Amino acid sequence: MDAPHVSAGSSQTAGIARLRRTILLGLTVLTAATATGMMWNILAANGLNALDRAGLVLFFVLFLWIALSFWTAVAGFVVRLCGRDPAQLTAPATAGPLRSRTAVVMPIYNEETVRVAAGLESIWSSIQRLPENSAFDLFILSDTRDAAIGAAEERAWAELVTRHDALGRIFYRRRAENRGRKAGNIADFITTWGGAYDYAIVLDADSIMSGEALRELVRLMDAHPRVGIIQALPLPAGRDTLFARLLQFATRLSSPMLASGLAYWQLGESNYWGHNAIVRLRAFAAHCGLPRLPGSAPLGGDILSHDFAEAAFMRRAGFQVWLLPIDRGSWEEIPSNLIDYAARDRRWAQGNIQHLGLLRARGLHWLSRVNLVCGVLSYVASPLWLLELLLSSTVIILQALHGHQYFVPGSHGLFPNWPHYHDGEIAALLTLTGVVLFLPKVLATVLALRDPALRRGFGGGLRLGVSVLLEQTFSILLAPAMMLFHTAFVITILAGRSVGWHAQERGDRGVGLLEALRRHAGHLLIGVVWGLLILKLAPRYTGWLAPVLLGMVLSVPLTMLTSSTSIGRWLRRRRLLLTPEENEPPTELAERRRRLERPDGSGGGPAEEPAPRVPPRAPLDMPTQPLRCWSVRDTLNLIGRRTETL
Repeated sequence: MDAPHVSAGSSQTAGIARLRRTILLGLTVLTAATATGMMWNILAANGLNALDRAGLVLFFVLFLWIALSFWTAVAGFVVRLCGRDPAQLTAPATAGPLRSRTAVVMPIYNEETVRVAAGLESIWSSIQRLPENSAFDLFILSDTRDAAIGAAEERAWAELVTRHDALGRIFYRRRAENRGRKAGNIADFITTWGGAYDYAIVLDADSIMSGEALRELVRLMDAHPRVGIIQALPLPAGRDTLFARLLQFATRLSSPMLASGLAYWQLGESNYWGHNAIVRLRAFAAHCGLPRLPGSAPLGGDILSHDFAEAAFMRRAGFQVWLLPIDRGSWEEIPSNLIDYAARDRRWAQGNIQHLGLLRARGLHWLSRVNLVCGVLSYVASPLWLLELLLSSTVIILQALHGHQYFVPGSHGLFPNWPHYHDGEIAALLTLTGVVLFLPKVLATVLALRDPALRRGFGGGLRLGVSVLLEQTFSILLAPAMMLFHTAFVITILAGRSVGWHAQERGDRGVGLLEALRRHAGHLLIGVVWGLLILKLAPRYTGWLAPVLLGMVLSVPLTMLTSSTSIGRWLRRRRLLLTPEENEPPTELAERRRRLERPDGSGGGPAEEPAPRVPPRAPLDMPTQPLRCWSVRDTLNLIGRRTETL
């Protein structure tokens, strides 16, 4: 790394953070206020009613949301253009041997065993190529309830240990009771084996990380003792359906820039995403236990989205949380179709909305509270957008039904109240909105085009441009269905319906007609009724709502089409929606795919006789040392009143 060494938590870094946040938040509010002022002038020209005023309030809140994303993207673009951010977390230029021990932990729950084993073996093989490989151990933390899957997990673990001669280095544990879900699984590991390690690198069942990336995280933690969590940037890879490849392309193109923007102004108050991240175990054990929220699910009980909360608690304890916006060595898989993507979002929506119960917690950094609110808004924004669209449609329909009032009742004026049209301001507002929504994608494309290696990775300049247009078209068409899904999630959560804990679909999966109809029937009905009303009562407004209504009406064929693996592969053969990881697969991803393509999932010869099962334990030369976990006193201090704890 060529950036100068920065001491996390220094007064210099704190001053930089204050300046950057003041500028960014000021620009965000100014942008939203400007857009809302334009809208006010447009609506006030012919008189404001109650619906107009309600719409203006919603418009300001929603424009704040998209303006924050816009200015974050601009900051990330500038950082990427300059090549580095001098205030970012870095390790010393001369790195010696690792001074610490790290557990790489992967919680799993009723997963496809072959797929998980292939990923784990790729990670472990990459670790073994490091000179410092002895500093890492691997833990498979199973919460699987299905006995057959559990037996397959044990066999896969035994075969992995045998092939790599890793007895005492790779461990498997299956919990008898899966209390606390994933967070409880991690807590159980910490209290049982955490004392033998300095750090834990937490993975998801679909995570892949290179040995070099793992070593870099450890060196950063060694260099900065007041850092509690470092979140690596996971990039999506490994999927073949059209939906997944659209998302992989969009994320791979924009995420490094957006992550650089987030890191630019969040600095040591960044967020934790729950996987592909390293945590300082003693600090995590002492300060990051999760309280059980008062009341019952979905708003009470166990917190489903544990990561944001753990980041907030870590920062409250005086340890920093950093995002490392480096686009190498860290990957994840994404759902292969819109239905599975929405199902995953349903769990995240409930978990994020639960964070409202943490906002009153004592001692949280103000930016931690902002992060919690942003997590809530990422789902609540959808019903707000829907409400804004419904309000504007209602206003237009009422105007069409009643017409313009040329003579206001009770007025004794001699001249009519002529309607006013602010065409210039309407055009200016549309231009501003378009810039805020679409310029970040343009900036990300510019960064890719100016880097020869990255440009080739995306298939070349021409194919990159075609891919951007293709991805944006599908994003616009798929957005209305996701808006309605999120709206339904928020409504059902507030109505008291909790989500179950089910294993995620990890492989490529197509969606048939009956499933698409069942999941999109309401979307189709809303789109048809809404469209017919507008077409009949306010036909001039149809063009404005066309993208929204079209996405709803076509939701069934769109979901079926985008779940197609054959179309996704056809586009890849033509180097469209291509990502650098597909163009030149990193060793870890190539090894994982090769193992998955073999019948036994090993990627090598036939498995030898499995090693005998040994109980999970710390390395032979290190005693098992449970760490202190969250106490009742900590929880009372957090919430400010008595509640249950894990």
